[in-house]
Amino acid sequence: MDLPQQGYRATKPRARAPPPTADSVLFDDTSSAAPAMNSQGYYTPGYNMAGPQNDMQGGAGPNNMFADPMANAAMMYGSSLANTGKDMVNKEISKFMSVNKLKYFFAVDTRYVLKKLMILMFPYTHQDWEVRYHRDTPLPPRQDVNAPDLYIPTMAFITYILLAGMALGIQKRFSPEVLGLCASTALVWVIIEVLVMLLSLYLLTVHSDLSTFDLIAYSGYKYVGMIFTVLCGLLFGSDGYYVALAWCSCALMFFLVRSLKMKIIPSTDSMGTGSSAKPQFRLYITVVIAVFQPIIIYWLTSHLVR
Repeated sequence: MDLPQQGYRATKPRARAPPPTADSVLFDDTSSAAPAMNSQGYYTPGYNMAGPQNDMQGGAGPNNMFADPMANAAMMYGSSLANTGKDMVNKEISKFMSVNKLKYFFAVDTRYVLKKLMILMFPYTHQDWEVRYHRDTPLPPRQDVNAPDLYIPTMAFITYILLAGMALGIQKRFSPEVLGLCASTALVWVIIEVLVMLLSLYLLTVHSDLSTFDLIAYSGYKYVGMIFTVLCGLLFGSDGYYVALAWCSCALMFFLVRSLKMKIIPSTDSMGTGSSAKPQFRLYITVVIAVFQPIIIYWLTSHLVR
């Protein structure tokens, strides 16, 4: 019986595929393929849209730490404590040392330094020793050559230590211990000298415009003469040393007497008594301070020249 051919198509027998070999891929790489979608346009439920999750989910990561309100509160509390401690330290330091006042003593320029060095070495030609003021405030050193400064004493002290090391090296007596002893001795002498001057002014009840920084400045000017004395001793021997020592000592004494005379002001009591004795105290203090300088210069420089 012949079947109707309508609706049917003759098919050829399919050839069998060869068996898989070892080099063939068992699974297709679908990592880069798009996720399957159903007929309604949604992704299949089994596909993870969030990607790989962190193994330490809920751990203390950087974002979680800053997002934690307790961590933020702790950081703010720590910063407030640090600022409070800084303010307390600055307040305690300002009780003993004013930073603005210290800046005043370093307000110098090249012109002032050259003029001041000439006055220290040749004070006999200087005529005007008055310290200038502007609205009851002394002018800075760069505007008044008679104003004391701390730049020259500081640089002179450092130069003296370096020169002492060179002198000891020339004499083959250099060692770090000897140089350290030389520096500490020079520094201790300045401290002792300033304390003695402050104590003398206090015990004699002499009112003065001198501050502690002023006394340190006037006490440190001796290092300029000490440098000149040691250099002359190294270049010209003992004879040059003693000539330079005599010149620098006389120049420094003249400079200190004229400078301190303008600073130390005699005070009178309410009854007006003691006004005749106070100028004598002022004269005694200035003379003693001036006469004491050559002794210190000789003590700190004699062992460097042989």
